[in-house]
This record gives sequence, structure tokens and C-alpha cells, in this order.
Amino acid sequence: MILFLKAQLNSIISTAVDFLVMITLVEVFSVWYIAAVVAGAAAGALTNFVLGRTWVFHAEGKDIKTQLLRYLIVWTGSLVLNIAGVYFFTDILKLKYILSKIITAVVVGFTFNYILQKRFVFSVK
Repeated sequence: MILFLKAQLNSIISTAVDFLVMITLVEVFSVWYIAAVVAGAAAGALTNFVLGRTWVFHAEGKDIKTQLLRYLIVWTGSLVLNIAGVYFFTDILKLKYILSKIITAVVVGFTFNYILQKRFVFSVK
């Protein structure tokens, strides 16, 4: 249970970085919301990987190249799901992009990211 809670705290911190970058790009620099989703996701991913490797899963002793490759595979899937979700909720259902991102981030975080990071990227046994 502690592992799950630490992973969720990591997710909250990484998501805050993600949202901060995304909102800043859209609201301050007038960047298209989908491009901002990608940039925010990249910033959040970097935060998430570092905290996941060192604090959540304590996987520093394992090969970082393998972890990075696995993380990039998972992150790519997560990015595609986030882009699709935010686009769907924003352009199809006409929700505000921030609400679309919140809904998508929660769904992808709980159903995709945590499970694959635990079992594939950092493989806690």
C-alpha cells in the first residue's frame, strides 16, 4: 500500500509539472493546446521517471538504459492516450482543454501508467 501511495504522490507532482507547462504555454505563449499537451507530458515524464526510479521503486541499482527504454515505450503509449483523450473531450465534446486534461490524466494515470511502470519499467518483485 505504501508503494501505491508513493506512486500516486509522484504522479501528483509530475502531473503538476505537466499542467504548469501546458497551461503556461497555452495561456501565456498562445501555443496550440495539443502541442502544449505534448510539451507538458514531456516535462512531467522527466519528473516522473526520476522520482519513480529513485524514490518510489528504489530501482537505482538496475540498468538505467533498460529502464529508460521501457519508460519511453510506456510514455509513448501514455502520450498517445493523453493526446487522443484531450482532443476527444475538447474538440468533440467541447469541454475546456484543462478539464479535458484532468479527466484524461486521471483515467490514463490509474489504468495505464501505474500498472506498466510497476510491472514493466521498474519491475518491483
